[in-house]
Amino acid sequence: MNIAQKKIKDGFVGQKMIVLPPNIRRNILNNDLISRFHVVSSGFFPHAAYHDRERKTGCSEYILLYCTAGTGTISIADRTIQLTPNHFVILPKDTPHHYKSSLIDPWTIYWLHFTGVYADYLHQKYAELKQEPVFLAYDTKRIEDFERIFSMIENSFEERNLEIVNIKYLNFVSSLLYAREMDPLTPGEDKISRSVLFMKKNPGALYSVQELAAQQNLSVTHYSRLFRAKTGSSPNQYFMEIKVQSACQYLYFTDKSIKEICRELGFGDPFYFSRAFKKLMGVSPVHYRNQHKMD
Repeated sequence: MNIAQKKIKDGFVGQKMIVLPPNIRRNILNNDLISRFHVVSSGFFPHAAYHDRERKTGCSEYILLYCTAGTGTISIADRTIQLTPNHFVILPKDTPHHYKSSLIDPWTIYWLHFTGVYADYLHQKYAELKQEPVFLAYDTKRIEDFERIFSMIENSFEERNLEIVNIKYLNFVSSLLYAREMDPLTPGEDKISRSVLFMKKNPGALYSVQELAAQQNLSVTHYSRLFRAKTGSSPNQYFMEIKVQSACQYLYFTDKSIKEICRELGFGDPFYFSRAFKKLMGVSPVHYRNQHKMD
């Protein structure tokens, strides 16, 4: 058997795929909640050797291909691009295209076919990114979200379930397109992002602005200016907000005393902690706990 004969559209070991039947698609079009954005098919192709799909007249839906391993190529219009791990593309509807997995290093892809008025808008936002394919830092939660949504649609085509599924898929696609805006402080993006990540991972630490600036090899003046430009706050104010947010979690989810929480967050003086907490939250830590304590 030659290579050409081995080209396949689907049927990979471990694959998952769902295509909505025509009657279900008609029902969706009559549902005002999800008619403007809905997924008509979705799937997961792991290590998809010989995956090869060509549509000479294109597809009536937009196609999202998100690669997590391996490589492949996509030919569309007059260009060919390579899809590699942690990248995604959205192919325009009604446009001829041809995509295929590498024979040497077959890709693993998550994919969606989606349509609707909002789909048109989202593809426009994709075009505005002016990069193809689009890079995404790997996030296990993103994969878990996709698999959770897929499991929901596997279970039922009931209307209420389809509403939830498509709302979640809209959020999933949006999270790819607005990744930078939704998490502007992505680890490793820049020095201020790294500094903020350090603060979030170490809410109990006690560091001066001088020490935080030194961590990023910046002068205090330059560090403070960049920090305010990115976050809208001074480093001290931002770090305090992180500590108070952590305190809220302790007050809500644990029975730790105020003194214990102070120690966890690096406050030597419970009275100072209470004043700082009330300034940001509008109530004292004790009041906050009484007001929001879990039953």
